[in-house]
Amino acid sequence: MSEVKLTAETRSEFGKGAARRIRRENKVPGVLYGHGSDPLHLTLPGHELLLALRTPNVLISLDIDGKSNELAIPKSVQRDPLKGFLEHVDLQLVKRGEKVTVEIPVQAEGELAPGGNLLEHVLNALPVEAEATHIPEAVTVSVEGLEAGASIHAKDITLPSGVTLAVDEDAVVLQVLAAQAEEAAEGAETEGAEEVAEA
Repeated sequence: MSEVKLTAETRSEFGKGAARRIRRENKVPGVLYGHGSDPLHLTLPGHELLLALRTPNVLISLDIDGKSNELAIPKSVQRDPLKGFLEHVDLQLVKRGEKVTVEIPVQAEGELAPGGNLLEHVLNALPVEAEATHIPEAVTVSVEGLEAGASIHAKDITLPSGVTLAVDEDAVVLQVLAAQAEEAAEGAETEGAEEVAEA
């Protein structure tokens, strides 16, 4: 997993007005916390941060005020609900070799058995424990030929070396639903409408 280097500045102004001023400068307010240290309030470069966050669980190398270098992973990202720009980010301090619990995206590949079945992602992301500098970007699961009623549990997913599950191994991650259930429901609605029409 690659590291993204960002230059950050500590900030001493807080509140909505200060946050708006920071965003007007195309920067993002953030907080760095972890390891029992006091939270550190930061200002981060907006565009570079946005690009970095395209990678889930990206490892960020922070140059803070040119004095200290810290490693962090994003824990919480707030975006404007309408425009989508970054409003605030929480970063968790990590150290090389340290294990962290994160959620990694689950990607399905392959074709389901014929018959118009539907694949439901019960868990869009799989909670795992991994070394902070070796967090996988995603896990890929084959659903080739799966029939309706089939499900894939957390324990069925092959994880990279050094990565362990942080969820019950029997948790359902993906399941295949029969398409007929929807058709039957639509048919029942139609019958109900006909009965109303006859009355």
